[in-house]
Amino acid sequence: MESPDTLRLKKIPLVHGTGSMPAVGFGTLIPDPVATKQAVKAALAAGFRHFDCAERYRNEEVIGDAFREAFSDGTVRREDVFITTKLWNTNHRPERVKAAFEASRRRLQVDFIDAYLIHTPFAFQPGDNQDPRDVEGNVIYDNGVRLIDTWRALEQLVDEGRCGAIGLSDVSLDTLKEIVSEARIKPAVIQVESHPYLPEWELLEYCHQQGIVLLAFAALGHAMEPRVLEDPVITSIAESVHKTPAQVALAWAVQRGTAFLTTSVTPSRIQENFDISALPEEAMRRIRNEISTNVRFNGVVSTGVPGFIPRVEK
Repeated sequence: MESPDTLRLKKIPLVHGTGSMPAVGFGTLIPDPVATKQAVKAALAAGFRHFDCAERYRNEEVIGDAFREAFSDGTVRREDVFITTKLWNTNHRPERVKAAFEASRRRLQVDFIDAYLIHTPFAFQPGDNQDPRDVEGNVIYDNGVRLIDTWRALEQLVDEGRCGAIGLSDVSLDTLKEIVSEARIKPAVIQVESHPYLPEWELLEYCHQQGIVLLAFAALGHAMEPRVLEDPVITSIAESVHKTPAQVALAWAVQRGTAFLTTSVTPSRIQENFDISALPEEAMRRIRNEISTNVRFNGVVSTGVPGFIPRVEK
């Protein structure tokens, strides 16, 4: 069992890139810019050292402001913060990748990105409109580019020293296997929805075999029905170990060998989500063996359209 005091500080080695990824990560999908900046500052103060960003979230500028202020005032050193961001679907064409990457890097106000992920395996019509639709409201996909072509462009970023690790997001096991079989630089990270109601054991086993970090988003179930944090197994364990249900679910994520992302704009909740402690092995067995609910809350893996992003026009 992990030491109770070190679980929150655990780092997972990367097969390439900048050494290791902090298992405890903070997601930045927060629609309001002011709330985003305040939340990032609160997360840094709480102890989070891994931040997950994306051009699609449309808030990299304010995250960059928060980083710049924290680095300049000595709150934290740049080298102690692991920054992930993601290439959006409209930039899958290889000739668009470097420009998209550099735009994210400039907005985040850093010289180096620790991990750069392809946000989804679906290519959309290239252009400035992040959500291209036809007259009937259907997404316009781009059939003129293959995922491996986009991946080759990410490999080039690594070759040029522009970023550390590269990876994928919202992928199925079959798609991941295809990229692993063809890639020159293997994925170091995959980001997928995972929580006690979607443990993705087969995918996790494959990732462990390949040395790939599984980075779980919606690690607490995104407060959707059925509620992960109201599961009787989770709540009973929480009571027995004197932790909150959220802390139990997040500790489970780290102890089983994944990294996780959690998001909040409330400082006390942000601190709670960082202050995890190791669970007894019996608790780990109960979560695996006694929870039978299986549900995916975000359909992005089948469409490329994230289900958690508000449709807000700029």
